[in-house]
Amino acid sequence: MPFFPIEALAQGAQAAPAGDSLSQLLPTLLPMIAIFGVFYFLMIRPQQKRQREHVEMLKKIKKGDKVVTSAGIHGTVSDVSDEEPTVAIKVADNTTIRFDKNVITVVQQ
Repeated sequence: MPFFPIEALAQGAQAAPAGDSLSQLLPTLLPMIAIFGVFYFLMIRPQQKRQREHVEMLKKIKKGDKVVTSAGIHGTVSDVSDEEPTVAIKVADNTTIRFDKNVITVVQQ
């Protein structure tokens, strides 16, 4: 009986047949593949859906829509630029601020 555990491991290790390595690898990979699948359907796919809906909402912005920005600024769209991805939002009398469309989080017609 070997005195050191490493010697015991070395004696117990035998060369595995080539076909046996796949059958040993598969049970190791299946949990990782399952975790990736769960991660995809619970995290990535819903985020892509929200992003797609946000892009569609931004395409439909028109003059007169009431909007809220990510900074919490409420206002009414006074101009939508076709050349640039910006909108002008009227927040008070004689006060118009130009924002990127991406900062708009809520659109109320």
